[in-house]
Amino acid sequence: MSDQSVTVTPSPAPPPPTGPRPKMTNRGRTTVPIDSSNSSSTDIPEIEYFGVPGPRGFPPLTEFLDIWDVDMMKKSDESNKMDHHTMLFNSDYLIVRRGQEFQVKISFNRPYKPAEDKFAVEFVIGSSPQYSKGTYIPVFPTKERQSSWDGRITKTSDNVVTMGITPAVNCIVGKYHMYVAVLTPHGIRRTRRDNSRDLYILFNPWAADDAVFLNDEKEREECVMTEMGIIYHGAYDDVAERDWNYGQFNFGVLDACLYIMDRSEMPITNRGDPIKVTRKASAMLNSRDDEGVLVGNWSGDYTYGVAPTSWTGSTDILLSYASSKMPVCYAQCWVYAAVFNTFLRCLGIPSRVVTNFYSAHDNDGNLKTDIIMDENGRIDRNRTKDSIWNYHCWNECYMSRPDLPPGFGGWQVVDATPQETSDGMYRCGPASVQAIKHGQICYPFDAAFVFAEVNSDVVFYSRSKDGTMEPVKVNRTHVGRNVLTKTPGDVTRRDITDQYKFTEGSTEERTALEKAEEYGCKREKSDPALADVDLVLPTLEISIGDDFELNLEAINRSDEQRTVDVYVSGSVVYYTGVTTSEFLFRTPTVNLGPQKTVKETVVVESKRYMKHLVEQANLHFIVTGKIRETGQIVTAMKVVTLRNPKLTVEVSGEGKVSEEMMATVEFTNPFSFNLEGVYIRMEGPGVMMPKNRYYSLIPASSSLTWTELFTPVRAGKTRVIATLDCPAVRQVHGQATFTVKA
Repeated sequence: MSDQSVTVTPSPAPPPPTGPRPKMTNRGRTTVPIDSSNSSSTDIPEIEYFGVPGPRGFPPLTEFLDIWDVDMMKKSDESNKMDHHTMLFNSDYLIVRRGQEFQVKISFNRPYKPAEDKFAVEFVIGSSPQYSKGTYIPVFPTKERQSSWDGRITKTSDNVVTMGITPAVNCIVGKYHMYVAVLTPHGIRRTRRDNSRDLYILFNPWAADDAVFLNDEKEREECVMTEMGIIYHGAYDDVAERDWNYGQFNFGVLDACLYIMDRSEMPITNRGDPIKVTRKASAMLNSRDDEGVLVGNWSGDYTYGVAPTSWTGSTDILLSYASSKMPVCYAQCWVYAAVFNTFLRCLGIPSRVVTNFYSAHDNDGNLKTDIIMDENGRIDRNRTKDSIWNYHCWNECYMSRPDLPPGFGGWQVVDATPQETSDGMYRCGPASVQAIKHGQICYPFDAAFVFAEVNSDVVFYSRSKDGTMEPVKVNRTHVGRNVLTKTPGDVTRRDITDQYKFTEGSTEERTALEKAEEYGCKREKSDPALADVDLVLPTLEISIGDDFELNLEAINRSDEQRTVDVYVSGSVVYYTGVTTSEFLFRTPTVNLGPQKTVKETVVVESKRYMKHLVEQANLHFIVTGKIRETGQIVTAMKVVTLRNPKLTVEVSGEGKVSEEMMATVEFTNPFSFNLEGVYIRMEGPGVMMPKNRYYSLIPASSSLTWTELFTPVRAGKTRVIATLDCPAVRQVHGQATFTVKA
């Protein structure tokens, strides 16, 4: 044998597999897959024999009680839908609320004999119904035999038995299949699977034992039954309104909401718990990590979808998601909040859209928004990273919180706008509003993040050449300036700031902030001396395309001469506080005598800002300055919301149910340039499903008129809302309110 050494050349590693990853399953861990689909189901056999067949096979069950018909009593004017407040749903199915009795009529082949005949009404949900998991529920008519759902016979007449059924107050929310089963000595005979006997069970804010019970009729009517919403936006001292049709009762919307939970692969058994449902939904309403409902876009380029400012309601979005199985383009915070509101109200969870003006964002829960200036008092935009949104919309939903100490139930913040991850996913809440108010931000879920959105301090730092930073001004009242929602039963706004925080400067507020600090929220401790010169910017109402004057007021409160080197900066900003471009920069020097006021006028020409405009056009003015005599820094900030042209919406006709009416939208292009690629949308709750029109060009100073016929389906006060949207001008809308008679 030779001593030759053998060199082994290593083979190259095999290339990584290409193509989609295999879907991970629970196989090998659980005997059956986790049931997470409300749309899939298992057929239950019509006949189930007991034991083994005799020598002649199984005996026929024909001589025993037989079921001829089942009447679900599901018409919108019948007692079930009226009593359960589901009469507005545009659905052919029975829709009821848990914890409350509903009636079903069963016709047998002969009169029912309680002493001899035994039957049960069975409800199943999901693909593997099990009694122990609450996904298979038999309901019996006798007191001696009851399950988790109560059953009783309320009326018998000849061969017809009316059965009252009360679903458990904590039962699973979703779509159930119903069977009627008759027990015989040899086996069970039940009705054949019939889709018309399916029923939906929702949360019940009218039932005292339901986790979402809301004991305020006016609030409940608004937060569950009202389809027409008003969402507030703009600036805190110049609040604008946007109408929105939640459309939670429109055809297909309820199925779309259940599909969202299926798509999230949420176990069926969790769907009776509003805490789990709302947390899962806050992740599923955005598409960031789970192919959820809406794609966020703040870029200004909406070529491949619908601009966020163009939507008029939730119906189109939800139906599109359910049919295409693809995320819908595009959304910003109020669209996320509005569609989430539809989801919550549709399932019976009381909810409302809330707007926080000057909402601090991305400040790592440290309760500070840092604005950095150079030694001369000019803002250093490269180093100023935190942003304050002019406004931010989220949702509040109403529920008990058995997972928290007593007193933290009630309104909970949930937010579907993808801002920060929570437990690895883009979601937020539910966070107790009471916990936020009292600084108890240790409680789940995401209370610290929401607390920072309404309580951050704005800290101005002066950065010297060697990189050291010194706080020169702290504004503790700018962020969370006010929190608004729609007034129940009215079209006015309601200020709910006091539900989020105590009065500024009060002992209670100090205690809440100290409590938050105990849980890790760091505040700015320094208290720089106030400068003896104030800068004040006026509140302005400006229409797009206007030239205007910005009058800066400088007030000397000292008894000595003051000279201030001022920097006036005007930028176009998104409503998120992110700057697109600076269109104005002035450096006046202001000389002030003792106790004197001086006005400095800056002329702003429209040609300077028009070419930089983005949607929801906001002009953001920041004035900073340094007092020569004292070295102190002075600042002032103002957001100017530019007014858009209006759409005119008019409705003609009698306004009667089932009688045709006409809606007319009119618009005149007020600009000296053409508008291209214009979309107009129109809809109204209970009167008109969403409609849209496209106009490739509206020439300068010309008008358009669009007329649509519609037929109201129900009586009451309602409105038709319309939006006009194109790349050159966003956020143009109008509405017409009218009453439909029965």
